[in-house]
Amino acid sequence: MSETPAGPVGVPVAVCQFSPTASRAENRETIARLAAEAVGRGARLIVFPEYSSYFVDPMDASLADNAEGLDGDFVSTLTALAADYGVVIVAGLVERASDAAHVRNTVVAVRGDGILAVYRKQHLYDAFGQTESEWIEAGETGTAATFEIAGIRFGLMTCYDLRFPEVSRTLIDAGADALVVPAEWVRGPLKEQHWTTLLAARAIENTAYVIGADHPTPIGVGHSQIVDPQGVVLAGVGTAEGIAVAAVERAVIDRVRAVNPSLRVRRYAVVPR
Repeated sequence: MSETPAGPVGVPVAVCQFSPTASRAENRETIARLAAEAVGRGARLIVFPEYSSYFVDPMDASLADNAEGLDGDFVSTLTALAADYGVVIVAGLVERASDAAHVRNTVVAVRGDGILAVYRKQHLYDAFGQTESEWIEAGETGTAATFEIAGIRFGLMTCYDLRFPEVSRTLIDAGADALVVPAEWVRGPLKEQHWTTLLAARAIENTAYVIGADHPTPIGVGHSQIVDPQGVVLAGVGTAEGIAVAAVERAVIDRVRAVNPSLRVRRYAVVPR
C-alpha cells in the first residue's frame, strides 16, 4: 500500500478522546465510531488514548485476562479500519507480557497493510499513590518507535513518559518531527496543569509538534491537544469525549527550526541507563 498522502496543508491529525471500559468489544465499537467521524473531518492520522483496548480503575488481575497479542482482535480491528479509510491509526492496548502476572502497556501505529511501529511504555506510573509496575512490564529503553506519513516522521511515547524529556529527545534524534502521546493522565491536584504544560514544553524544547490523546474525566484530565512546534495549541478537546483535528505541516517545522536551532546547538547526548 502506498503512503498516506498529505493534503495541501500537510497531514491532518485527529485526537480522539474517550473512556475505554472493561468491555473489549465495546471499546472496538467506540473506536470504529470515532474513526469514522475523524475521517469525515478530514483526518489522515487518528490517535486514540493509552489503554484503548481495555481499562479498569483501579488496575487488577483482569488486565492479564484481557491482554492480547499484536495479532489479536484489537490490532486487527485497527488495521481493518485503517484499510477502509486509507489512514494511519495509533492506539494503546494491553499486550501480553513475558509472564502471566504482568502485561505490556503498548502503543501501535497501523496502516491498512499492517503495523508500522510498536512502542512499549518505558516509565511506569509509580507516582502520586499509583503503582503501575505491579501489573505492567516496562518496555526496553533506548529504542525509538517511529513511522512516516508524507515526509513527516512521527514518534511514539506514552503518558508518564511525557515527564521524562529524554524519551522525546530519543525520538527527535531518530528523526521525529512530531511526538504522539496516547495517555491516561490520572486526575489529581494540578494534574491538568502538568499535562498541558508538559505537552507544550516537549513541543518547544524539541521544535516539534506534540499530539496528546487522553481519557476524559472523571478518571483522566481530558484536554487532548495538538500543539505546534512553538507550544501553541492548534486544536483541543475539553473534559468530555470528543475529537480535535489540526494539520501537521512540514513547512512549519522547517520554519521554526530555522529560526530556533536549539536541536543543532545542544551539547548533551541522551544515554539510557
